[in-house]
Amino acid sequence: MTTEQLFQEKIDAKTGKVKMYRDNPLYFLKRSNISLYKSFLLYLYYSIASWLPDPPRPLGSLALPFRTWLASRIFLSAGKHIKVSRNVRFGSGQNVVIGNYSGLNVDCWIGNDTIIGDDVMFGPEVTILSGGHNFERTDIPMREQGNTPRRPVVIGNDVWIGTRVIILPGVRIGSHSIIAAGAVVTKDVPEYAIVAGNPATIKKFRTITH
Repeated sequence: MTTEQLFQEKIDAKTGKVKMYRDNPLYFLKRSNISLYKSFLLYLYYSIASWLPDPPRPLGSLALPFRTWLASRIFLSAGKHIKVSRNVRFGSGQNVVIGNYSGLNVDCWIGNDTIIGDDVMFGPEVTILSGGHNFERTDIPMREQGNTPRRPVVIGNDVWIGTRVIILPGVRIGSHSIIAAGAVVTKDVPEYAIVAGNPATIKKFRTITH
């Protein structure tokens, strides 16, 4: 999985300090190794499909499968019967993996290298982060210090993630777990756990039935 930074720093020849980032779209696509075909799909997705309505609004029954089809072609891997609702953001999406019967709800924002298992339910406005900013130096602005190495989030099977949950980089969510609405998940969640709060802590475990 590619985890290199997507922006190249420009260095001032005299001071040796970072001046700016090259972040124009063509350079982004080149560094990200995104093909022309996927670039076209991304253009369709973000300029048109992501804004189309969800059911039961008019045209929603046509817009939802169209948007989901585009996303499934953009992702590294997409299972069967997935759902991508309105205004879901996933960057380039090129390293996103999503399993069977999983759905991304309206206004979700996920890192472009998130791994999602089967039967995962997302509430609206879930945020999943897989990167951050360096801040060790104080002689230059943080925006000029580049990005930290990417640490993708991995989500197991049969997970329910509530509304406005935030999951921080590198976290692994165990299968069959539940993340309560508004939780900020800063560390791994074991299987069958129910977690809530900021930072999220284990409240109890689901009863295992056979």
